[in-house]
Amino acid sequence: MTENTPSSPRNPFYDVIIVGGGAAGLSAAQMLGRSRRSVAVVDSGDPRNAPAQGVHGFLSRDGISPAALLAAGRAEVASYGGMILRGEATAATGDVRQGFRVTLDDGSQLRGRRLLIATGLVDELPDIPGLRERWGKDVLHCPFCHGWEVQDQAIGILGNGPWSVHQGLLFRQWSSNITLFLNDRTIPSEPELEQLAARGVKVVAGAVETLRVEGGALRGVALAGGPEVALDALVVGALTSARVHAFAGLGLSPLPHPMGIGDYLETDADGATAVPGVWAAGNVTDLKAQVLASAASAAWTAVVINNHLMAEEMERDLAAYRESQALTGA
Repeated sequence: MTENTPSSPRNPFYDVIIVGGGAAGLSAAQMLGRSRRSVAVVDSGDPRNAPAQGVHGFLSRDGISPAALLAAGRAEVASYGGMILRGEATAATGDVRQGFRVTLDDGSQLRGRRLLIATGLVDELPDIPGLRERWGKDVLHCPFCHGWEVQDQAIGILGNGPWSVHQGLLFRQWSSNITLFLNDRTIPSEPELEQLAARGVKVVAGAVETLRVEGGALRGVALAGGPEVALDALVVGALTSARVHAFAGLGLSPLPHPMGIGDYLETDADGATAVPGVWAAGNVTDLKAQVLASAASAAWTAVVINNHLMAEEMERDLAAYRESQALTGA
């Protein structure tokens, strides 16, 4: 792997530029490298799941640390000739006919025939003291990612919108000690209140003011002007924002997700965006995708990109062949 430093060379033109060095971006780079395509992966070095202790639900890699998974992915990409370039994309221009140009935060530029956006999401966490510091540890969001690790513990659900009721009902599968804190943000309907009661989920009114952390672990939450409730884990359904600001120059912008949980970059089933020659893969376009699903979808999108390039090459070679046949009279 060639990881760039200020003095290291950068290939002036690639078949595919991939912006985003997470599971999706690396999976696509591996597939394209195996297809003998020249690939540059722009990696900002701040993956969304960095605070998590382990990646779960990834067959054969369950529990691996996010850092170890990415290190293995980078090594595999490098083994097929892919370039990993540290930096953050700040702007992108171009089109499918002339190629694309991506500007990085150090002022350097990359050029490529095709562009894949795999920049992921940013979690917009509630502004509650102590919450961000425990994010990915005992402040969680996904039962399928973290439920097993907190099974049978005292779990709180921080109200952050209408989806928090569903989270409370879902986490009840992992523990019988579930408390939904309405937090002045969630108002269950009468049918939902009945469902919560039937499942034994406690409902507590009032805003959560702060988290109590002792000995490097969450111990509970304090309500504004009220009591403290002991907890082992707290679930937060954070709003998410797609990292696509760098691609505004291409005419790409995020759309509100129909579930009201954030925004995303719209693509077709193969990952193609509305801009010819530009694809997207991973959480930036699929908010529900876990790590394994992000990697799998990106691998398929890489196949589609390769075939798109191959079709262009076929047209070029066919035109040249016909011209040579005409010149020789064959």
